[in-house]
Amino acid sequence: MKRLFAALLFLVVAYGVFRYANRPQPVVVTVVAVERGEVAATVVNTRAGTVRPCRRARLAPALGGIIANWPVREGMRVKKGDLLLALWDEDLAARRALAAARVEAAVAQAEAACQQAATAARIRDRYRRLDQAGSVPAETLDRLDGEVAAKEASCRAAQAAVTVERRQVRALDAELAKTRLYAPFDGIVAELNGELGEYLTPSPPGIQTLPAVDLIDPSCYYVVAPIDEVDAGRVAVGMEARITLDAFRGRTFAGAVRRIADYVREQEKQARTVDVEVAFRDPAVFSLMLAGYSADAEIVLARHEGVLRVPTEAVQGEDQVLVVRNGRAELLRIATGLANWRYTEVVDGLAEGELVITSLDREGVGEGVAVRIQSPASSASAP
Repeated sequence: MKRLFAALLFLVVAYGVFRYANRPQPVVVTVVAVERGEVAATVVNTRAGTVRPCRRARLAPALGGIIANWPVREGMRVKKGDLLLALWDEDLAARRALAAARVEAAVAQAEAACQQAATAARIRDRYRRLDQAGSVPAETLDRLDGEVAAKEASCRAAQAAVTVERRQVRALDAELAKTRLYAPFDGIVAELNGELGEYLTPSPPGIQTLPAVDLIDPSCYYVVAPIDEVDAGRVAVGMEARITLDAFRGRTFAGAVRRIADYVREQEKQARTVDVEVAFRDPAVFSLMLAGYSADAEIVLARHEGVLRVPTEAVQGEDQVLVVRNGRAELLRIATGLANWRYTEVVDGLAEGELVITSLDREGVGEGVAVRIQSPASSASAP
């Protein structure tokens, strides 16, 4: 009997040891304490936006020709009116000089013709005074009147010829102007396409080619970013925005919506979007910017201060969270308010300081399971 009892006792103990050794281990989870802070409802761009200068000119001469003078280089700062490029123009310059000489000749011819008309008019007037005594035949007066009219017409024709020649000079000046590029504003030469002595071909109508000079004004930048068409109706000019750039990770720049595009951009195999322009609030940051930086713009639609909040990654569906209570994960239903990609406002269902599980994607995490906290932490203070 004693042996039987001992054997049974041994089996019970062995089974208990086996069960204890094979008991389910608590799931290690990460948590965040429910806290008070700011929550803002926001709209973010669907694809990366771009930093653009407020003024940028991609310049090319209106005429084709050989590059004869290129006084600038990439990275050079220029002033408005500075020469950027000049094409070979000796043929046009020679034609212009010829036209200018023709102007001088036409002026001299006009002066001679008008002088002859004035002389003919004086002679006619003397004969008219003699005619008062009845000593001048009528035929003579008629001939003199005809000569005056003809010479005055020649004078007017010669003056018109001067006008024509001067306009020819202006036309050649306009052609010469097409062989030169001048800076339309103060800026930096971002790019040059071509070499001294090469033939520069202007863009054919409807076909865009590389500009000869790409000029950027570095004194002002903004961000253009696409947002989903379903969010466009909620965005308005003047709304606050937060700008982030890959080039300055961890830093946020204050901005404001300055323009919303008047049309929806549609691209094949992509969602339809609306471009939104966001201006930097602090001009001091322009010195940090480069045209073409990738950027994201988060537009603030509404903001609540001092409210309970949890990380948005901890919310299942729209209104459920897992909290740690008595060493186990407990599923709670909560009432939510404003939300963005970082935080969700808790209107009801949680108290400040409760620990909310954020590692929902970890294997084994679920309602009722035993959990062990890996690193309880408080969430950051940014909204």
